[in-house]
Formats: sequence, structure tokens, C-alpha cells
Amino acid sequence: MAPLTSGLVLFVVSLLVGGFGIYVGGRVVAGVDDYSHAVVTALVGAIVWAITATFLGWIPLLGPILVFLAYLWVVKHRYPGGWVNAALITLVAWLTLVVVLAFAESFGAFEDEFDAFGVPGI
Repeated sequence: MAPLTSGLVLFVVSLLVGGFGIYVGGRVVAGVDDYSHAVVTALVGAIVWAITATFLGWIPLLGPILVFLAYLWVVKHRYPGGWVNAALITLVAWLTLVVVLAFAESFGAFEDEFDAFGVPGI
């Protein structure tokens, strides 16, 4: 597979996997049962994360906090509830993806390190 094609496939798969984590978080915490909404949230969250990290992430101590708060702001505005719900959705998404990726890796699903696009720390 050509590098551009394989990169695009990897991006789409990691976005869908990241969206799954947010879907589980949104369903458990906010009762929202919409996978496509979760995938869009993962995409927008990743874009906001990247932009914020580019301009503010370099600030010692405060930068990473601002970057994470920008991501939570996206989740907060895409799902019902406030900041606590956004943090809980993100936590459940992260925990879900830790389990999913560990399970997939145990079957040799990934030759290289795999990231779930759209969820912090994964």
C-alpha cells in the first residue's frame, strides 16, 4: 500500500477507534447513543487539541492544562452536562480505549504503536 493510502487508512481507523471511546463515554455518562456524533467530537477535539498545543502547549505547567481544558470544552459543548460530565466522558473514553487497545494488541493487531485519534493520552 502506498504511504499516503496507508496513512489515510491509519488515520480513519484511529479516528473510528477514538470515536468509539467517546461513544462509550457519552452513552455511559450523558445517555447519548450516537456513534457519528462521537466520531465528529473526536475529530473536532483532536483539531482543537492540536491548535491549542501549537500555540499554548509550550508554556511550562500551564500549557498542558490549557490544552486539556480546550479539549474538555469541545466535549462539554458536544454533550449535555457541564465540565464534570465532560471530564467523566473523557475518563470513560480513555479507560475504554485502554482496554480495547490492550485487547487488540494481545492478538497482534498492531505491528507498530497505534494511537486512537481524538482521545487524550491514547
